[in-house]
Amino acid sequence: MRLHLFRLGTTPVGAPVPGYLLRLGDGTNVLIDTGFPPDATGPKAFVRVTAEERVTARLAAEGLRPEDVHLVVCTHLDPDHAGNHDLFPGSEFVVQRAHHELALSGSVPRLEMARAHWDLPHLKYRHVEGDTDLLPGVRLVESPGHIAGHQSVLVRLPRTGAVLLAADAIPSAEHLDPGQRAMTPFDTDEDAVRASTRKLLDLAEAENALLVRGHDAEQWATLRTGPGEYYD
Repeated sequence: MRLHLFRLGTTPVGAPVPGYLLRLGDGTNVLIDTGFPPDATGPKAFVRVTAEERVTARLAAEGLRPEDVHLVVCTHLDPDHAGNHDLFPGSEFVVQRAHHELALSGSVPRLEMARAHWDLPHLKYRHVEGDTDLLPGVRLVESPGHIAGHQSVLVRLPRTGAVLLAADAIPSAEHLDPGQRAMTPFDTDEDAVRASTRKLLDLAEAENALLVRGHDAEQWATLRTGPGEYYD
């Protein structure tokens, strides 16, 4: 199993917008998040995406087409994480039931921004509830607070060992202290944020895992992220 880290854009403060690709030994390809929507304009276009940072370009650099992606794990449906779901009509999308139901309700304005890309009748969604073993070596970890039903992903690699993709539950190094960390402008439940931070830190310690933070420019510079780079 190989884990590729993709930069799918850059935020206004220079932080990466990440996506991840898992290539399993049996030929299964799993994409985690799809990046920012290409049709955002004006004030909504808060993420800069170059041509080589498009999710299709990142996959092509690894010799893959959208139709080669079997599963797409949705950490959550914020626009910088779910803006290209429509490019994967043959994939199965895996999302926490609580989060998908919240998004479909239309009650969270920020989730509406990319709705035209993720809420399409032909897209196939699989609901999970809570921590779930998705595939051998791949565990979905419910980590709400940033938004209800947010999920992180624990990957157990044969050589590297465990890697915990925290996504927006722990966006940067300044959010590593469960008791003292600041909330981001988009966090919706402070108590849940702190509980999820503690849960992920405890899991990372128990697994001796590399904890990849969701939008951390300094950490990103230390990781294997270039074309052809991966953890295995």
